[in-house]
Amino acid sequence: MSLDLQACSDGELATLTLAGRQAAFAEIMHRHQAAIFRLVRGLVGNAEDALDLTQDCFVSAFSHLRKYDGARPLRAWLSRIAINKCRDWRRRQKVRQLFTFGSAASDDEIEQVPDEAPSAHANADAKMQLKRMAAAIGALPASLREVLLLRTVEGLNQSEAATVLSISGKAVETRLYRARARLAEILAEK
Repeated sequence: MSLDLQACSDGELATLTLAGRQAAFAEIMHRHQAAIFRLVRGLVGNAEDALDLTQDCFVSAFSHLRKYDGARPLRAWLSRIAINKCRDWRRRQKVRQLFTFGSAASDDEIEQVPDEAPSAHANADAKMQLKRMAAAIGALPASLREVLLLRTVEGLNQSEAATVLSISGKAVETRLYRARARLAEILAEK
């Protein structure tokens, strides 16, 4: 009799993975890979780097799965790992820029999400708005950007976002308010 992995909870999948069932971790990845990729892409602004960082996140999660508390949401734990990977990546980017005297990524390097709008004009306008929004989100300080992406893009509630970021629920609320206010200011300036 085979076990239906899709019917298992995340905690059960983690336990099965630790017991040697590789397919259980594949199910974890299947469930959470898209959400973690969206989070990482929002934090780094580049799909290619986001893909690499997402893979790093799952490799790290697999090797540290014993540290996962099965009573807590797995997605929050994975998001915490992803945010830490992005912070490390940003630090490395800053060091590389220092040594290469390079500048920040240009607008052309930011991937554009395809839009299936019916007209070319609507499509071009939507892409401009998306590019503008991505630039505005990228201009936010990391602490505000992380909260904004976790709450609005990933749909985590205040408590889950607080767990991921290791801050209080009130701090999440305050940072989200500040992120939205600052985003409105940035968009009004342009």
